[in-house]
Amino acid sequence: MSSKLNPLDLYDIRSELSEDEIIVKDSVGRYVDEKVIPLMSDAFEQHNFPRHLIGELAELGLLGSSINGYECAGLNSVSYGLICQELERGDSGLRSFVSVQSSLVMFPIYTYGSEEQKQRWLPIMARGEAIGCFGLTEPHGGSDPSNMKTHAKRDGEDWILNGSKMWITNATIADIAIVWAKTDEGVKGFIVEKDMPGFETQEIKNKFSLRASVTGALFFNNVRIPEANVLPGTSSLKGPLSCLTQARYGICWGVIGAAQACLNEVLDYTQDRILFERPIANTQTIQIRMAEMGRQITAAQLMSLRLGRIKDKDQLNPTQVSLAKWNNCRAAIDIARDARDILGGAGISAEYVSIRHMLNLESVITYEGTETVHQLIVGKELTGVNAF
Repeated sequence: MSSKLNPLDLYDIRSELSEDEIIVKDSVGRYVDEKVIPLMSDAFEQHNFPRHLIGELAELGLLGSSINGYECAGLNSVSYGLICQELERGDSGLRSFVSVQSSLVMFPIYTYGSEEQKQRWLPIMARGEAIGCFGLTEPHGGSDPSNMKTHAKRDGEDWILNGSKMWITNATIADIAIVWAKTDEGVKGFIVEKDMPGFETQEIKNKFSLRASVTGALFFNNVRIPEANVLPGTSSLKGPLSCLTQARYGICWGVIGAAQACLNEVLDYTQDRILFERPIANTQTIQIRMAEMGRQITAAQLMSLRLGRIKDKDQLNPTQVSLAKWNNCRAAIDIARDARDILGGAGISAEYVSIRHMLNLESVITYEGTETVHQLIVGKELTGVNAF
């Protein structure tokens, strides 16, 4: 006789995880249940990023967790995915913070930086003593990073940086920004420190999404950057795009957590909500809708696990990440929207999580490549024709 299935893990993905991966998932999951979920509704409502969590995230080894050495945990890719899943089950804003710190700031320093840059920045970032942000997107550029206007020119042994970046997570709380700019020698990455003259940040307020996350703009007015702050290992768009692949991978897992939170909520709600003398969970309409949620979550879990195993074999093709980012974000936002609808009038209340996840996912499905961009990446892979 078969045992009852876990409604949030219908294919028993847990049984496919190693002992170490299970420990990571369970420890982060407990932390999210105890420390994150209780405060996220207020943080979202008050437009406040809970900065006091940064030190706790660092103590758990969640910052730069996939990096070997430099006081980082050296976990595998599946473990990093599980971290993102559990964090986003709490809130997309918290997962975004860890994604940016780990995949968009520490990763490029680790991959393209000098040994001096690694020694200077990676340990203190792993400890949460320095915060980073990633400057690629520009106001007019959006999905076309090759259209960037930010530029840097040599001036003796230094560089002079001018331009601006938009929609930058962690912008106003960051100690450093990894800024990508056009130069006469290609697209280069610069480590811009917050106290450098001519570097300013501005927070973007009045958001209806990712309210528990800091988002802002970066401005560079003749910022003098020493050669020691230039990432020496890359001089093309492949540098920042490889960082985006890392971040997109984490998103593929993260949105599963948001979807699970929404399904879990409606599973409970529909048992207690009585209409026409029976729980609405006893109706075919509601069961079909929740079954669809279970189907989509299961497909996303299987795709992400396979993606992680491929990544850990160092056989990853960026198109595979695009396919999962497209599939999983679409699944998660559809689940969140339908969960909100099943909750009826209660669904618009901050007392329930579905509306918050739904609003957050409007950003998550857009950043790190819109759904259309990832569809076109897959289309190019299938046909060999660039239709951008």
